[in-house]
Amino acid sequence: MVPVLLSLPLLLGPAVLPETGPYSLIFLYTGLSRPSKGFPRFQATAFLNDQAFFRYNSNSRKAEPVGLWSQVEEMEDWEKESQLQRAREEIFLVTLKDVMDYYEDSAGSHTFQGMFGCELSNNRSSGAFWRYAYDGQDFIEFNKEIPAWIPLDPAAANTKQKWEAEKVYVQRAKAYLEEECPAMLKRYLSYSRSHLDQKDPPTVTITSRATPGRNRIFKCLAYDFYPQGISLHWNQAGKMPASESRGVFPSGNGTYLSWVEVEVPAQDRDPYFCHVEHSGLSQSLSVQWDEAKRAKAESKVATRPQ
Repeated sequence: MVPVLLSLPLLLGPAVLPETGPYSLIFLYTGLSRPSKGFPRFQATAFLNDQAFFRYNSNSRKAEPVGLWSQVEEMEDWEKESQLQRAREEIFLVTLKDVMDYYEDSAGSHTFQGMFGCELSNNRSSGAFWRYAYDGQDFIEFNKEIPAWIPLDPAAANTKQKWEAEKVYVQRAKAYLEEECPAMLKRYLSYSRSHLDQKDPPTVTITSRATPGRNRIFKCLAYDFYPQGISLHWNQAGKMPASESRGVFPSGNGTYLSWVEVEVPAQDRDPYFCHVEHSGLSQSLSVQWDEAKRAKAESKVATRPQ
């Protein structure tokens, strides 16, 4: 039995794309030994870059496009994709059971996850990976250079033996990562590039609040931007004061938000600028806290009825 996340044969013509990217095609699988009520035992999501474009689960037994891709015709034969995902589901859950049997823990609640995919940059394959985790810990991964499955957990030695029972299975896994996955990604990009290439610049606002020690906290918030790569930092008199970044988070509408904070001594009246760099901006952006607006806001707070 193979780890077969190998897909059905593809009949792909040559695809010519402008030099750009990177673009990625990633599949995320999750199997649960004891799913909670309302949760499927197995589910799969496919991503183009950071955008989910189809989902499958063991309840519906159907692979279905999501978001903008539900409006794209002929991007995929969804019945064939559903058949493929059903086959992957069966193998995936068998592997989960094998691991539980190894640890003699069939009564517990356990999770098995798989992630695999490839990347294109300048119309060439620039990376691929295939790995699994059991209960959140690394389990096994594929090294396409050897090629071989590398056990990362005691139970994975049995999985490796099963998956490498015939040499052809290893070669097929290598071919999937190096040939089939990039070819599939190129085909999907012929339908999706305009969406994945969108660049929405961030809207930037700065707020201020007082700390118990009477210092001030300046917060620079950038939101409604895409793609998610962004650089935010504070600048004061040509220096970068110590600041705290909160990372990048989805906004829920297909865009992202991020913010960075800096603590300023109450007596410090030097100007502070939030410096922003993003691919949606024609040039970097520096935004200064508006002292007039700050004074007006603080005046409203001071006169508010107690």
